[in-house]
Amino acid sequence: MDTDRSRRIYVTVESVFDQTGYMQPISITWDGRRLPVEVRDFCPAASGAGSSRGDCYTIVIGGHEKHLFFERAGSLYPSRVGRWFVEVTG
Repeated sequence: MDTDRSRRIYVTVESVFDQTGYMQPISITWDGRRLPVEVRDFCPAASGAGSSRGDCYTIVIGGHEKHLFFERAGSLYPSRVGRWFVEVTG
């Protein structure tokens, strides 16, 4: 991924948690549309567009593979867990 031209699109994500605490995204809202997602892979990772701590989910949306990141909030915002974004190039 070309990190010099990457940007973040922050999205609303609907997710479920299993009994072990694993967070599984099931849909995102992008440009006002709710889109179901299929998770292909998961790994702890930082975004190529920055140094944020978090998780990277490789997802499929409408037949297109994207990277969905969960950016963990730092101690500066104790009432926030984090936020979601899709990293896009161009």
